Parts: sequence; C-alpha cells; structure tokens
Amino acid sequence: MSNDELLRRHDAGGRDRCAGAAAGLAAAPSLHTALLTCMDCRIDEQTLFGLEPGDVHVLRNAGGVVTDDVVRSLVISQRKLGTREVLLVAHTGCGMATFTDDEFSEELARETGLVPSWRPQSFADAATNVGRGITRLRTDPFLLPEMSVRGFVLDIETFTLTEVTPA
Repeated sequence: MSNDELLRRHDAGGRDRCAGAAAGLAAAPSLHTALLTCMDCRIDEQTLFGLEPGDVHVLRNAGGVVTDDVVRSLVISQRKLGTREVLLVAHTGCGMATFTDDEFSEELARETGLVPSWRPQSFADAATNVGRGITRLRTDPFLLPEMSVRGFVLDIETFTLTEVTPA
C-alpha cells in the first residue's frame, strides 16, 4: 500500500473517525499505563488488549526493545502524564532474532559506505530481550521507583501471552 492509499483512507473517513473517538480525551492515558511492543504489523495492540482510544500510551519499535528513546518517552509519560505501569510485549518469530548487530552494521557499511552510529539491538531470544528490558527500566534513575513493569512474549500464531520474569 502506498502513502497515497493511506492518505485516501484518511480523507475517506479516517479523520472523522479519529476526531470522534478522541473528542474529550485527555493526553494522559486513563489506565495510567504505557505499552511497548514490536512494530510487527501482525500485532494489533488495540484488539489484543481490548483497548479504546485514550486507554494507554503505545510505543512501538523494531523488536519492542527498550532503547534510549523508549526510556525518554516513558520518563515523559510518567512524570508529565501520570503513567505508573509499563507493559513490555515482544513476540515469537521476530525478525530481530534473524541477524546480529554486527552483521547488520556490516551490511549497511557495505551498501552505504557508512557504519551506523546506533546499534540495531538484535536478540536471539524474545524472552531474554523482555527480561533485559524489564531490568533496564527498573534500574533507570529517571523513571519513578514505584512504577510497575511487567513483560510478556506473545505467541504470534496463537496470540497467547507468556509472562517473563527477569533473571
């Protein structure tokens, strides 16, 4: 689907549906929760968790990895918009488990002549990725110490969640 198709859908009613759904909602999520998950298009967090507009802050990136930018967004979400819980959700069959950081960086260097200044943060195991994310959030000095953090691996075929307890 092209950008033009997305813009056509916006003009064909998307704008009006969003305006109606967002009417009267505050920027602070009503469930005081932020959700971090993978950008994989098979994951529909709204349906998966029965969410309505205004319920949670949703952050998505490749792998659902806790990056510096995720921490930045969560600190703002907590300190300025009142969230107190974080839910991390990675999934089975994630593309981030199909390569290593070094492989991808070398591939980019060969194709562009430049090594990226950032790390892809690939991982071999989704549960390990979630456990590391939980640990990073629980130890970040800028996040509120009373914050609740839970993490799960979503089975991308059955859509069941398995909770992860960090080592």
